[in-house]
Amino acid sequence: MTELASHYESTQRRYPRERLMILFDIDGTILDMRCMILYVLQAYDRSRGNGFFQNLRISDITVHENTVDRLLARLPLRPEEQEEVLSWYLEQRWTSAAILESHSAFRGALEVIRWFQIQPGTYVGLNTGRPEALRADTLRSLNKLGKDYRVSFTDELLHMNPAGWNEEVESTKVGGVLHFHREGYRIFAMVDNEPDNLKAVSKIDPQQEILLLHANTIFESKRTKMPRRTVSGKVYDLTDLIPEKSLPERIQFVWHGVNDKANLRQFLASDIHWAEFDIRTDPVSNDLILRHDSLENTPQQENEDRLILDDLLYRLHKTGKGIKLDLKGGGTLVDRVLDIVDAYSLDESCLWFNAKVERLRESGFRQLADAHPSAVLQCPVSFLAPLILSAPRKAKEILTMFTDWGINRFSISWLTPDIRQFFDQMDQWGFEVNIYDVPDLEAFLQAVLLMPRSITSDFNFPRWYYYGRGSGENGNYYEYSMR
Repeated sequence: MTELASHYESTQRRYPRERLMILFDIDGTILDMRCMILYVLQAYDRSRGNGFFQNLRISDITVHENTVDRLLARLPLRPEEQEEVLSWYLEQRWTSAAILESHSAFRGALEVIRWFQIQPGTYVGLNTGRPEALRADTLRSLNKLGKDYRVSFTDELLHMNPAGWNEEVESTKVGGVLHFHREGYRIFAMVDNEPDNLKAVSKIDPQQEILLLHANTIFESKRTKMPRRTVSGKVYDLTDLIPEKSLPERIQFVWHGVNDKANLRQFLASDIHWAEFDIRTDPVSNDLILRHDSLENTPQQENEDRLILDDLLYRLHKTGKGIKLDLKGGGTLVDRVLDIVDAYSLDESCLWFNAKVERLRESGFRQLADAHPSAVLQCPVSFLAPLILSAPRKAKEILTMFTDWGINRFSISWLTPDIRQFFDQMDQWGFEVNIYDVPDLEAFLQAVLLMPRSITSDFNFPRWYYYGRGSGENGNYYEYSMR
């Protein structure tokens, strides 16, 4: 992925006005065909009422989908049973039902495709050895898999084999490259699991403008036939592909839990515009302090840095940084926070309030909205996930009620079950969404691909030289070792 990112960037610089394309093979490249093999073999069991394959696991399958006879030969099956199973497999593996129900993508493959699909002037083409007869089933299956990842595939960007099964596949791959060239695309990379296909394409690319990427999964042709310039890999890793400088500008990024001096120093030295501060009342001094946990639940630790809201705003109000205040209580806390905020005449474009519905209730949110109508006013709504999926109309009624209170953004935990479906429904309804609880850089980038309005993160990303400490929840902080 690192080589792909570098080559893509250089191609963009070299051809800034051209339509760039990356080509993907499908079977064994996007799709893990072991899933199809397992599905069809277990379907055989169900149809015959036996249990030949009930204990078979994905990890047990190490053969290509065209050589399942080798797998059967290793299992405790009589020759006549192997023959019957193989006949069933060959008849069923490319039925519409098998294509729709059994196909599964390699981890990270759809995220990588999504990244390129959201880049300006960049397209993802499919170049497959599947015959034309499977066009409709292929698009239906891939778009079903891609839906939760916001990935879609279209007919005009799918090149298929005009010949029959396993016929002239290498010529088909070359034909796909030439076809998209004629359509006005400049192909900068091709991903395929078969060395023979990569070798064939290399012969029509003497200038070596196409980066040849070998999906090192399970393949039939010999590795020795791979062109020397081919880059091989087994993992679709977003952290290798997406550099910080390429993050979408429309997403607001928020440094979570800036509750101590060390975290504050790092935030102020960074290019991150927004920081979130947890605000609660100190029961002893009555100061408004920055702390995630209450002192009752997590007693003050030895040498704990204590920041006071008034001091924080004095330091920040002229920096131009965005200030997100997470109110850990309601009632008089709202009054006091507004008094301090108003004392510094903060620009509402740099002001953001967050609180749980049960803490502020309608009156508290209306008070904030009346005081600062142009600020972001947010509440977490992960608790609505079951309702979103089972009774969406009722969920929308509740969300609409919240907007009547003045709430203009809703926050969803990345750890919420079915987060992608949840987010997609919220987005379709037109609600602004913040995603939080992203545990690491990979999850952060996966959240980026959904294109929410904002993402709140601890910025514990050493790879990008961010060493966020976290909010101090339960007295815990991230620790880093320098090597």
